[in-house]
Amino acid sequence: MTRIRKNLLGSALLVLGMLGSLHAAEAPEEAAAASKRLVKAAEENNFNDFVKDGQPAFQQLDKKQFAAVSKQLDARMKGGYVVDCLGEMKQQGYHVTLWRFRFKDGGGDALATLSMKDGKVGGYWIK
Repeated sequence: MTRIRKNLLGSALLVLGMLGSLHAAEAPEEAAAASKRLVKAAEENNFNDFVKDGQPAFQQLDKKQFAAVSKQLDARMKGGYVVDCLGEMKQQGYHVTLWRFRFKDGGGDALATLSMKDGKVGGYWIK
């Protein structure tokens, strides 16, 4: 095999290996459970369940803002969706997980970030 072919084959195998690693990340158990609770509370427009496992600042979330976001997502969520964990990171003492919502209505995806510290939710934003 010529040197050029070996280099091309090596490059192709490297790219295939990288593509194989592009999959949903495994979410930490605590974050996965919290994310499920938060999504369910948002689906049901249940403010109290949404904030109950939060840090004091998170529990001060404005009820009107919560209702507006919940209403905005309601139709898309009722049509079905899949949530994948994209990864995790540390930020300012918080364990942050990133989540992708793929809606079955064919529209665009949404990105959510869940910030936790000491088993409590510090923030949950869906963009």
